[in-house]
Amino acid sequence: MEVRMNYGRGTRVVSLPEDWEVSLIAKRPMALLEDPVRSLREALAAPVAAPPLALAAREARACCILICDITRPVPNGLILPELLRTLLAAGMSPEAITILVATGLHRPNLGAELEELVGDPWVMSTVRVENHYARDEDAHVALGRTKRGTEVLLDRRFVQADLRIAIGLVEPHFMAGYSGGRKVIAPGVAHARTITTFHTSKFNSHPNSANCVLQGNPLHEEQLEIVGMLGGALAVNVVIDEHRRPAFLNFGEVVASHLQAVDFIRGYAEVPVAEQFHTVLTSAAGYPLDKTYYQTVKGMVGAMDILAPGGDLVIVSECSEGMGSKEYKEAQVRLREQGPQGFMAGLQGKSHAAVDEWQTEMQLKPMSRGQVHLFTEGLKDGTRDLTGVNLVASPESALRASVARSGIKRVAVIPEGPYVVPVYRPGS
Repeated sequence: MEVRMNYGRGTRVVSLPEDWEVSLIAKRPMALLEDPVRSLREALAAPVAAPPLALAAREARACCILICDITRPVPNGLILPELLRTLLAAGMSPEAITILVATGLHRPNLGAELEELVGDPWVMSTVRVENHYARDEDAHVALGRTKRGTEVLLDRRFVQADLRIAIGLVEPHFMAGYSGGRKVIAPGVAHARTITTFHTSKFNSHPNSANCVLQGNPLHEEQLEIVGMLGGALAVNVVIDEHRRPAFLNFGEVVASHLQAVDFIRGYAEVPVAEQFHTVLTSAAGYPLDKTYYQTVKGMVGAMDILAPGGDLVIVSECSEGMGSKEYKEAQVRLREQGPQGFMAGLQGKSHAAVDEWQTEMQLKPMSRGQVHLFTEGLKDGTRDLTGVNLVASPESALRASVARSGIKRVAVIPEGPYVVPVYRPGS
């Protein structure tokens, strides 16, 4: 049989022997929004735990709208024009509105990439569209410290706006439980010192810092506290199906509206699975998430709950932009030189993580469970040995070798990668 795995801007067909027992793990079909624009207009007029946007806009002097960076396939071309038309119709001037790319510590999105991200040329020509730079000291405002001691500094443009809106894609997230909502604010527009505090090992090593977990998740709790220190915000939350089509949209107070979106996506993204498998095939979700190896780690972590101890996890990821940041490469060099135990020992007790080393830490979770194998066509020879996993010539060869080792022809396949989280529940 053939399975189609998300890979780059398309799919990678993987051929499996007909006598294998293949468990395909995917979201159940979503009922799509018949008219997403109309649904958004209705949401803006009847928000969750907040006044209508038009009313809020009439009382505001300045508005800052956060959008996710290029790693999230948010339908901004659908959402931003309606938001702007509502704001302008309420009397706000274009000069009073700023769209801010919530990059966190990722690189900025510029030029044609920024145009693709915004998704509408009228938006680009009507209001300012700028990037957040986490290392720019003067661009941030200090709000104090959280109960856990995190120094909170957020982008001045967002803090000083009296109408603050975050646009987020709600999907499983391997540290924060679910993306979107409060996460677009922190780390989205937080200073580097803030980000590197709540990405330390004391947060990441907590058992509740995991996919689909909000209750007791220290990172989620930290983000909620930061939103409270900010004085609140509004949010547009969107859920998409496997073809990136909107199935859910809402608008409202950032925490309440985000939780409503989480309640919707849980029934699709969390898939109970009755057994663990010696052989698991997954993806890094395709473009734009699989542009780098850094983001590929999310696919590894997402599949690990159904990987039998000592089993083989095979992941396909284009990695068209290579490994990721310079700092991430440095963390992977340390992993190669120190080994997993040495690398983890170096994280203990740190008040601030080194930039992007948290992704290396997360990679060690599936590596501690079994063998990880990567098929990619994007990594160059000079960086392939930095992955810390086994590079394979084809997913088919890795899968056949795994089945040969175990003698078990039952295989799990997760075409959409980290957007679907299989949860091991015996007897489900």
